Amino acid sequence: MSTDIILPQDAWQDVEPGTEALVEDWLVQVGDSVKAGQPLASVVVVKTSHEVLAPADGVVESILVPAEGTFKPGQSLGTLA
Repeated sequence: MSTDIILPQDAWQDVEPGTEALVEDWLVQVGDSVKAGQPLASVVVVKTSHEVLAPADGVVESILVPAEGTFKPGQSLGTLA
């Protein structure tokens, strides 16, 4: 069973509907083992940088939004196996 990698909802507070965020860089690659709470990617939401943390221990299974790609609230950035 895969676990989605999602930017927590609190990063989207006070953001207007329809706003997208930008993945600045991935800090891991597909196949990397990660621990819960480990930074996986750096993203920008309305000029504010955030780290996307691993929601669980696992292996990076997929990266769905590449570096320099945009995403919306609740969208999966990738998955952990």
